[in-house]
Amino acid sequence: MMSDRRKNSAGSALMQGAILAAASIFCRVIGLLYRSPLREIIGDDGNGYYSYAYNIYTIILLIASFSIPLAVSKSISARLAKGEYKNAQRIFHGALAYAVVVGTIGFLVCYFGAPVLVAGREGAIPALQVLAPVIFFSGILGVLRGYFQGHSTMVPTSISQIIEQLLNAVVSVLAAYLMVRHLANTTESEQLIRASMGAKGSATGTGAGVLVGLAFCMILYFMYRPKMKRQIRRDKTEHVESYGSIMKLLILTITPVIFSTAIYNCSASIDQSIFSVILGTKGYKELDIVSMYGIFSTQFNVLINVPVSMASALSSAIVPNISANYALGNREELQEAINSAIKLNMLVMIPCAVGLTVLADPIIHLLFPTATALGGKLLTMGSITVVFYGLSTLSNGILQGLGKMNVPVMHSAIAVAVQAVLLVPLLYFTNLEAYALVIAMILFSLIMCILNAKAITKYAGYKQEWKQTFIKPFVASIFMGAAALIVYKIIFFGAQHIGAYIGNAVSVVAAIVAAVLVYMIGVVKTGAVTEDEMRAMPKGTLLIRLCKKMHLM
Repeated sequence: MMSDRRKNSAGSALMQGAILAAASIFCRVIGLLYRSPLREIIGDDGNGYYSYAYNIYTIILLIASFSIPLAVSKSISARLAKGEYKNAQRIFHGALAYAVVVGTIGFLVCYFGAPVLVAGREGAIPALQVLAPVIFFSGILGVLRGYFQGHSTMVPTSISQIIEQLLNAVVSVLAAYLMVRHLANTTESEQLIRASMGAKGSATGTGAGVLVGLAFCMILYFMYRPKMKRQIRRDKTEHVESYGSIMKLLILTITPVIFSTAIYNCSASIDQSIFSVILGTKGYKELDIVSMYGIFSTQFNVLINVPVSMASALSSAIVPNISANYALGNREELQEAINSAIKLNMLVMIPCAVGLTVLADPIIHLLFPTATALGGKLLTMGSITVVFYGLSTLSNGILQGLGKMNVPVMHSAIAVAVQAVLLVPLLYFTNLEAYALVIAMILFSLIMCILNAKAITKYAGYKQEWKQTFIKPFVASIFMGAAALIVYKIIFFGAQHIGAYIGNAVSVVAAIVAAVLVYMIGVVKTGAVTEDEMRAMPKGTLLIRLCKKMHLM
């Protein structure tokens, strides 16, 4: 009976994680699709300015509101597990007040401090000022998403993310086009002005997406209010927490997560600053520096973040489950949740890393037809970060769910320091340029993986299983990668007569289909996934039926 309960608990968390992960992947795909027309409009230099602004915006957003969904969902789920509906609702109200105050401060700092925050890259100032109000609205949106996640449903978050990204894509391309269509692009000075205005247009789409996502979540919340009020009326909780204690709880929960996520993500801002300053001292032109960083951030980074977004979604989904089991002292269910999450994570991250390695250049040229060779080379070299970032992102969430908020902070600080120390000589004494950024990313994510794994073992008593979680998926991925490469080469050789771009597109699609089939056969035949585990996955019964028809089971 206990075993069944553990499986149901872990399965429910994984199901919610899968819903959020599917939405995240869909959003990332939308992001990839609109990047190509956007790049044609604003160029690599425009993407570079947008990336400079976006990295600063991300740091302020992290401090102001990024950690709110996690803190709210963790706090609410722990109280709902004990039937304390009144306290759960008071946490929601307290979090809203927190988000309004901190979001306002973040907006003011970002808007009026933009010239200082992007000093030396004045072309990024307009984009950063457009992004400033988004910080305020993102905080309120984060509270609403955390509220729904605390009630163990990822559907509102998932749908709002999809709506947000769709509007972001449309408005980004349209606004960028309208802002640059009358600007010349002949001299270097005119190119920089055009790039700056294009970045501003792209930032406008980000703001529009957040506003529509907020409107959607607010509608859902008001629809849910009658049910919530009935639960509160039936609540017999004797101890009703004061708003003072709730604000203290939120601050104590949010602050460590802020430091952890800020340090974890500020590596991008540190890297861009070191990259720009050192290459500037070596005599590189600003247009060349901005273009190289634009390729790194909007081609390599965007593609890497597609599969990693699944790990982030899974992390958000399992935190309430881990927090609730930890609060109730359900040690066996806690172990099951951690094990299932890591295994599902690696079943996705490992084949994604291998696939991006073997098909790096074809994928880059499919998404960015006029791209240079640099994007593909960076992706081939750095695709291993998919595994490391996926695992470190998930393990951050596990530690936060265990209440060890300060642990990821320390680990992030160590990783950032080592990364920065390595990046300086790589850029100054070599000609690696953007490749140095990739090497630094690999080191950062690897250090996080190692330190977080040791901490989970220490605090949860969790002993990592290697054969099922890592080795078997890797073996299946090797066969998958070989099949994908062979299919791509054969199809592309025979399809060149229909044009390079169309031939490449057909070949990539065929290779991906072959990769999925071979990997599915591989994980079943190697025993990386059992029938019981597959049944717990979304559409698991359908997958089992399909595997049996193919005589794989």
